[in-house]
Amino acid sequence: QVQLVESGGGLVQPGGSLRLSCAVASTTIFSISVMAWYRQAPGKQRELVATITNSGATNYADPVKARFTIARDNAKNTVYLQMNSLKPEDTAVYYCNVDLRRYGVMLTENYWGQGTQVTVSS
Repeated sequence: QVQLVESGGGLVQPGGSLRLSCAVASTTIFSISVMAWYRQAPGKQRELVATITNSGATNYADPVKARFTIARDNAKNTVYLQMNSLKPEDTAVYYCNVDLRRYGVMLTENYWGQGTQVTVSS
């Protein structure tokens, strides 16, 4: 089985910082290709925040460019999201998402984390 374990959410004042982590827990992972963070604010659709490939190429949504940084540790099967200069409009539940292959499984599978709440408020 594959589990994505997220941590790092919380309450922060505008202008503050948070770092989210998402560890992919499994003994059967062959490879992880794209790792990503999404977010969903109340009453809104889930939206892509940032992606990172296994070679380190990154992509960001326009609202978070220059404020958020996505990174990964391939040895730990973990993806991070460093969030700086946070704004109230960044308030949302943040989800990690990965594309991976498991040993003995010929197709690429997609998994979601359980979500972690980020609230930006004074």
